Amino acid sequence: MDSVRSADLHSKALRLMPGGVSSPVRAFLAVNGTPRYITQGKGPRLKDVDGMEYIDFCGSFGPLILGHAHPVVVDAVKMAAAKGMSFGAPGEDELALAEHIVHLHPAVERVRFVNSGTEAVMSALRVARAWTGRDLILKFDGCYHGHSDALLVKAGSGLATFGISSSRGITAGTVKDSAVLPLDDEERMRSFFEERGENLAAAVIEAVPANNGLLLQRIRFLKTLERLCRKHGAAFIVDEVITGFRLGLGGASERFGLKPDIVTLGKIIGGGLPVGAYGGRNECMSLVSPEGPVYQAGTLSGNPIAMAAGRATLEILLKTKPYLRLEKATTQFARRIKEAAEAAGLSAVVPSIASMFWLLLQDGSAPRSANGIEKEAASSFARLHDAALQHGVYFPPSAFEVEFLSTVHDQDVLDEAIEGLSGAFREVANHNGR
Repeated sequence: MDSVRSADLHSKALRLMPGGVSSPVRAFLAVNGTPRYITQGKGPRLKDVDGMEYIDFCGSFGPLILGHAHPVVVDAVKMAAAKGMSFGAPGEDELALAEHIVHLHPAVERVRFVNSGTEAVMSALRVARAWTGRDLILKFDGCYHGHSDALLVKAGSGLATFGISSSRGITAGTVKDSAVLPLDDEERMRSFFEERGENLAAAVIEAVPANNGLLLQRIRFLKTLERLCRKHGAAFIVDEVITGFRLGLGGASERFGLKPDIVTLGKIIGGGLPVGAYGGRNECMSLVSPEGPVYQAGTLSGNPIAMAAGRATLEILLKTKPYLRLEKATTQFARRIKEAAEAAGLSAVVPSIASMFWLLLQDGSAPRSANGIEKEAASSFARLHDAALQHGVYFPPSAFEVEFLSTVHDQDVLDEAIEGLSGAFREVANHNGR
């Protein structure tokens, strides 16, 4: 079935919103297509306005570890909404969710709720600067921490790589206080700390970089960064917006034995509703207003609907502990995707961890930095994305976004997806052979 109504709606949307969307990747520009306008999600599937159904591996870019419209989460949202949409006051679900996070995440002694991952990281950096009395922030090329000014930078040149703005509208003064280094390069990192470590307020990293492909890091690299931060008195911030409660109840910090000063959370802790959080050591969190001098506030922070959804989601995860089963299913599915691609004559790399995987259409081993991604892989993925849609499989509309499994992607669903992807791979191979 053609996406006629989606195309009509998008034509109207282009007149009303920049790019016709509320977030850039949804515009399908990276895959040379027209976005599908979704009307319903149920379990592992989506349905669009043209009546097409898809097996969904986007999962709203990560929050939906239980799948779409889990009945317990939906009931929790209904009950909360029936009592009132927002109060601008504390609530019991907010307290219960905070208790779960503090109890389960090894790095969080206290937590503050906000409304997005961007807001969480922005606030964490402000706390780190107050804690250390320094200005300079270090991030890593290939990691994404939201669209706040200080972090919307890309790599420049030189040994101690200082960032250049990757967006118009960011002041030179802001960018001056942000440094960028490549992932998986201990020598460059050590040299940077030797030169600028005493001026560094914080280093922030995704323990599992998952916004520029799935760039799995060596644990040694992560622990070296942690040690260098300790040595030079800088805050060590781990961005767990994606990995929090995705890699396990203790996130990447527990899995890799990391001890960050501050962590940022989002996605899963809102059960599919807008949410963010930052938390960490009491020493850091005591600086946050109204207890301390670091101001941060939000009209809808800790709103009762998101808190109810997040609480329900975490309590299901606590009760069912699906992580080993999810990781096994994801590992096997990633292997089957690679085999299906190669059977069609395509090169594929499909790294995975926990319930996350990434399909990269190129030869070789899985890259650990952005430099290892070939330009041709993006154009190949664009063709695959369109073919996969026609075969009922919905991937995120970018070669650089990762895919997710949920607890409702059972074996029958995954078998169906492999059948669809096998057809899509053959179509791409036929196109390449013309």
